[in-house]
Amino acid sequence: MGAQYVVDENGKHVSVILPIEEYEQLIEALEDLEDARAADEVRAAVARGDDEFISYEQAREDIARGRTTNQ
Repeated sequence: MGAQYVVDENGKHVSVILPIEEYEQLIEALEDLEDARAADEVRAAVARGDDEFISYEQAREDIARGRTTNQ
């Protein structure tokens, strides 16, 4: 990485400067990890019986009728 550090008067790192391309790669990787964690949480909830999957078609029908799965 081409990071540059900003230090305070005591030499402590207080900030970092990254090239925009590296910053964007980090943000994309973080978003991918967040998506994977959310998917894992849903799978775990289904496995515990706390939640259930419904088909895409059923979800569309429920939305069209103004219903949610919690009703």
